[in-house]
Amino acid sequence: MLLVVNAGSSSLKLAVFDHALAQVAQARTERIGAGGAADHRAALQIGLAEMGIQPGDLRAAAHRVVHGGAELTAPCRVTPAVVAQIDACAALAPLHNPANLTGIRALAALAPELPQYASFDTAFHATNPAVATTYALPSAERAAGLRRYGFHGLSYAAILRCVRAFHGTTPDRLLVFHLGNGASACALRGGQSVATTMGYSPLDGLTMGTRAGGLDPAVVLDLARRHGVDAAGHLLNRESGLLGLGGLADVRALRGAGTAEAAFALDHFAYWAIRHAGSLIAAMGGVDAVVFTGGIGENDAEMRAEILSGLAWAGVSFDPDANRRHELCLHKSGDCVAIWRVIADEERQIAIEAMQIIASEGP
Repeated sequence: MLLVVNAGSSSLKLAVFDHALAQVAQARTERIGAGGAADHRAALQIGLAEMGIQPGDLRAAAHRVVHGGAELTAPCRVTPAVVAQIDACAALAPLHNPANLTGIRALAALAPELPQYASFDTAFHATNPAVATTYALPSAERAAGLRRYGFHGLSYAAILRCVRAFHGTTPDRLLVFHLGNGASACALRGGQSVATTMGYSPLDGLTMGTRAGGLDPAVVLDLARRHGVDAAGHLLNRESGLLGLGGLADVRALRGAGTAEAAFALDHFAYWAIRHAGSLIAAMGGVDAVVFTGGIGENDAEMRAEILSGLAWAGVSFDPDANRRHELCLHKSGDCVAIWRVIADEERQIAIEAMQIIASEGP
């Protein structure tokens, strides 16, 4: 059996898959170190016990790692060198990479002989052309790694797999919205990422739960000057986005708040999703299909409707009744742009990638 680990700063999500990639168990621990498990190692022990799994039952473990930088562009076995590279990218994804490393180290302490593998959210976007990833900076700064990377790649890879499974082929120009507390959108041309909204870090692009999304760099400089770099980073990562605009980070809570600020926050989220979508459609030269995934994308019919209505200029139309019922297919027969709602399946994607590496390693 294969254990998939998705470690957050104060949470741990586990899933176990058998050799046929059927999920046989799952567990989740929240509030680690704050009333829940004492640390990630304890959370691992609790989660494994809940699932009835012993470390000796496992063949391997696979981890989600958010930022792989310019070097880690494919899933790989975890080695000391890989750990060092993940650590070197921690400043680029401060909410994620340190937590991902904590999960790797906690499992290594619990089961030292267990092989571990890592899949990277940035890897999927390695196919973006240089004009899409290069910042117009002096060469010395670009050589230091300042470029666009893109994120949510495991989600986009899983979406591509799911679309191929139920549609039988891949639409040539596919626009995907991954809408959750972290939100991004991606343009896929011929099954490959050609542009995405997140950049050097997961801060860029769409309005998010607590992250600001796209900003004029002068705003960041001003915040750093007035508050200091660390405080500015905390503000941009944890106090901005929907929370900063409407006082709440959760879309469901905003819809129930009934305040002008909450309504504006929701309008802001939809506006910037539509505006960034226009840029992505331009990068593909049009759009043949649209997919929604993530907590908001899968469950908020009103947000889907607002975004789709804002894309009517691109030939997008949808079935309001199917959308309200949260059906898989949201377009009508004969529509020129297909629209699908797809359940996120990142854990299985991680398992698939790890098993492919294991098979290539031989007995």
